[in-house]
Amino acid sequence: MGILSWILFGLIAGAIAKFILPGRDPGGIIVTIVIGIVGGLLGGWIATGVAGGAGVTGFNLMSFVWAVIGSVILLLIYRLVFHRTRA
Repeated sequence: MGILSWILFGLIAGAIAKFILPGRDPGGIIVTIVIGIVGGLLGGWIATGVAGGAGVTGFNLMSFVWAVIGSVILLLIYRLVFHRTRA
C-alpha cells in the first residue's frame, strides 16, 4: 500500500480519532488533520513491522482500523505533551 493511500486513510482516520476522543485540541482542525495523516502512516508502520503480520495491502477494513489506531495514539500523545506544557 503506497504512501498516498495512507495519507487518504489518515485524513479519514483523523476525523474518526477526533470523534473517538472529543474535546479541545491546542492546534485546531489543521493539526488534527496532520495528526490523522501521520497517524495513518504510524498505523501502517505498526501493521507491517511491529505487529509481525503480513502487512497491510490495499484499501480494506483492517487497513482503516490500523490508520485509526495510529491516529488515536498520536492524538493522545499530542494532548499529553501540550497539556503538560500549558499547566
